[in-house]
Amino acid sequence: MTTPFGTSTVLGYPRIGPHRELKSALEGYWAGRVDAAALDTVADDLREQTWRTLRDAGLSAVPSNTFSLYDHVLDAAVAVDAVPQRFRRLGLDERDTYFAMARGTAQEPPLEMTKWFDTNYHYLVPEIGPETVLTARPGKPLKEYAQAEALGITTRPVLVGPATLLLLAKPTDDAPEGFTPFDRLDDLVDVYADLLGALADAGVPWVQLDEPAYVADRTDAETDALRAAYTRLGTLTRRPALFVAAYFGELGEALPALLDTPVEAVGLDLVAGPADLDRLAGYGPIPGRTVVAGLVDGRNVWRTDLRAAAAVGATLTGLADTVAVATSCSLLHVPVDLAAETDLDPQVRDRLAFARQKVDEVVLLGRALRDGVAALPAAAPPAPAGWRDDAVRARLDALRPEHTRRGPHPDRAAAQQARLGLPLLPTTTIGSFPQTDEVRRARAEHRAGRLDDAGYADRMRAEIARVVAEQETLGLDVLVHGEPERNDMVQYFAEHLDGFVATAHGWVQSYGSRCVRPPILHGDVSRRAPVTVGWSSYAQTLTDRPVKGMLTGPVTILAWSFVRADQPLSETARQVALALRDEARDLEAAGIRIVQVDEPALRELLPPRRRDHESYLDWAVAAFRLATSGVADATAIHTHLCYSEFGEVLPAIEALDADVTSIEASRSRMEILDDLATVGYTRGVGPGVYDIHSPRVPDHDEVTAALRRAVAVVPADRLWVNPDCGLKTRSYDQVRPALAALVRAARTVRAELPSTAPADTAAGRA
Repeated sequence: MTTPFGTSTVLGYPRIGPHRELKSALEGYWAGRVDAAALDTVADDLREQTWRTLRDAGLSAVPSNTFSLYDHVLDAAVAVDAVPQRFRRLGLDERDTYFAMARGTAQEPPLEMTKWFDTNYHYLVPEIGPETVLTARPGKPLKEYAQAEALGITTRPVLVGPATLLLLAKPTDDAPEGFTPFDRLDDLVDVYADLLGALADAGVPWVQLDEPAYVADRTDAETDALRAAYTRLGTLTRRPALFVAAYFGELGEALPALLDTPVEAVGLDLVAGPADLDRLAGYGPIPGRTVVAGLVDGRNVWRTDLRAAAAVGATLTGLADTVAVATSCSLLHVPVDLAAETDLDPQVRDRLAFARQKVDEVVLLGRALRDGVAALPAAAPPAPAGWRDDAVRARLDALRPEHTRRGPHPDRAAAQQARLGLPLLPTTTIGSFPQTDEVRRARAEHRAGRLDDAGYADRMRAEIARVVAEQETLGLDVLVHGEPERNDMVQYFAEHLDGFVATAHGWVQSYGSRCVRPPILHGDVSRRAPVTVGWSSYAQTLTDRPVKGMLTGPVTILAWSFVRADQPLSETARQVALALRDEARDLEAAGIRIVQVDEPALRELLPPRRRDHESYLDWAVAAFRLATSGVADATAIHTHLCYSEFGEVLPAIEALDADVTSIEASRSRMEILDDLATVGYTRGVGPGVYDIHSPRVPDHDEVTAALRRAVAVVPADRLWVNPDCGLKTRSYDQVRPALAALVRAARTVRAELPSTAPADTAAGRA
């Protein structure tokens, strides 16, 4: 029933387009500037361009159904008709119902959003309950398969596997206590059987089912369920050949479970999970199977050592009848094409491979397994000596434990309140304000040399003054300067620190139409001069209210960069933390009373296996404390965390020793607060009371209800009131009424507190 898999493939490819064509089309559609037909034309063109690129590069197996208008997990939920009733009731067509699930509407908040394993990609969390009617909806993969066939390209449709889809889902609000979506696996396998049957009827030879949830720790019952699911799917009489792929780590005990089933191919991430090679050897002969070896890193941008990778591939050829070479995961996580980076330092550029170049590496490795390694290029030369900074290394060697300690938190809190004089439930924002067309234009003109440094500084100061005035008018208690000078919260710092380079076109999708340009960290990190001090101190001169200094934390800078692979992440994190420590101390010296060091990626980098958690959290917490412990106790340290499941890192959040932690909580309906109460968290906390990743504007009643839920769990003297993330991606038409509702809600709930509460000083100032 099968056709040969071939010798080379990739698990997915970037879908935004080489010039972010998808972003422009989506945002045009949402704004009403682009109609559905035009959006479809862009999507069709991007898919065709990808398939032709992969075919012409020489891949022997090309994937399809990896394109998405928003998110592939949402696509998988739609493919099994897991559309919550609240979205069906809106009466929208299929496309706009899809976007309502992703972005929300005035009537309904969107699905919860969180990180895709330990990456910076965000997926939408399906909602599945015991009464959810699951039905096969194969229209999208069938359409894309037919579109590729019309070009003469036979593809392999890709779907999120049934077990992973359920393990990533959350129960519906009306689900009974104790229910988990995974309880529906038997039902969902029946639906996947229908999907596979429909694809087989269309002539599809192979289907890829992704099961990355099994690179994390799983119970014996979950592993047994995986075996049963693929035994059922593998024994169907009407189906394509099955390729089950896992990535981001090792499959562990799930590997023999899959090998016990009749699936024709299994994919292993041998970059992040090399131990699976030994486990495969221990399983014994696996005749009639294809092992798809993930030998090219799909998550970092450094060139592959092809000869070393070929040696791993050669070992595999002795363990399986057929071996194919692949990327370790989808190339969704790297930029499209290095050819666009004409201005990069050649010493850096010559060591890089983006998605297009990684495809070539896969093809070369596939040929090497067949024909030998003689034609493979040599590995990149060692890093230049100039990338090493002995002064930074000497400073780190001189650090002692006392350099990462501050005074007891109760003493710090009293000193900070005496200095700040804030009311109960102080209101603030996370940091950024909307980036207007004028701000973007000024930055582009400055970058192009049409606006000199003085003119650029004038425009940024004018914008900062406007943002400060906006916040004073709204009545916020703690202000921010709005970050108009920052293109991105990581890239901005990378551009001002030695050891990094920034790309011009290295865009990577974060979620939906949101794209980022991760910088490349290639050498030792140091700070040439203060980075943020001038902007923050200028803002503080405009108001008597405290202005937060805004820094990005060391873990997040690493997580959202492409990081050197020649030394442990822990050591690189210490270098970044040392530079941030200097910045925090300079902010304090300039009169800034609150320094916020954001670590939204703290949970994101958590390794998939629990055995590795402690060592990661130890160095991640140590890096944060190194960055933040150089200031006096009367200077408040805030941090911000968002869009991850934080249950596994709650002790680490406590260990960060921040004075206030603001945290995403709106899409998850304040669930995190119960978790914090369970572990006895005693510091300040600011749960996000509305979702900024949706264009919908909350009203006073909605925000007040969220704040009342928070006050019921967190004592009012420790509770802050803020949105759940920065406001950069929103418009002022959305931000002004939302923040007005936030301030009014804080005043409403303050008035409901006991009469012993401190006076509402903000109300008097507004």
